[in-house]
Formats: sequence, C-alpha cells, structure tokens
Amino acid sequence: MAVKRMDNVGIAVEDLDATVDFFLELGLTLEGRAMIEGDWSGRVTGLHGQRVEIAMMVTPDGHSRLELSRFLKPEVIEDHRRAPVNALGYLRVMFAVDDLDELLERLYARGATLVDEVVRYQDSYKLCYIRGPEGILIGLAQELG
Repeated sequence: MAVKRMDNVGIAVEDLDATVDFFLELGLTLEGRAMIEGDWSGRVTGLHGQRVEIAMMVTPDGHSRLELSRFLKPEVIEDHRRAPVNALGYLRVMFAVDDLDELLERLYARGATLVDEVVRYQDSYKLCYIRGPEGILIGLAQELG
C-alpha cells in the first residue's frame, strides 16, 4: 500500500482569524498556528520567497485536519472562492454533524449562507452545502435514524 492516511486539506484564505473562528464554531479545534517561510518551503510549493501564515484545525475525532493558509508573499494571483459546484478543482469539504439545524443557526450568525436548501437523502442523511467565510464551500451531513 502506498498511502497510509490523508493528513489534511489545505484552503487558502484572506482573513485567517475570521476563518479560524468560523471553523471553531463548526466544532473543529485549533491545533496550532505558524509562519511558514524559508528556502525549503519555496522548494516544496514552487513559490520561492513565500511567507505564509497557517492555522491547523483538527476535527473532534482527531483524524482529519484543515490547513488554513494566508499568503503574505507572493501576492495572491487568482481567486476561486465563488466558483460554482461544477467548477474544476477543489469542490468542498464535507463534515458529519450531530444536529444540522442547530449548527446552521450558529453558522448563519457567523455569515454562512445556504447554497440552496437542506435536503433529505432517502432515509439516511439530512444534508446541505453552505458557503462559509470567503465563499468556502462546505458540505454538512447529519445521519438519520
């Protein structure tokens, strides 16, 4: 086997503090923050001279992480935050939740918007897509039964 696990999903953001606060409200924990810079980091990403502030968020089960990155250098050159669901590339991050309705009320207070509507998938899930901070597309699914 080549892959042991998926360590994290990275999302580039403009307002790191507001995005961290949003994911804290969602139920993730801030594992840590750091500045990433230096020759080694540019050799990994191809952005030589980069300076990036990151925040690592972890899910309650401890198995999944989001790496939120705010690029200070070089300047951001493209913006895909409002891309529709069928755009090529990053689609969304999906979270399993306990109480979808209660969580949505809390997230609306933090600026989240529902993409269309909350739906039932057979008798298995209640689910929806929301746009979080900076238009990040997030899926929420509550198991039924």
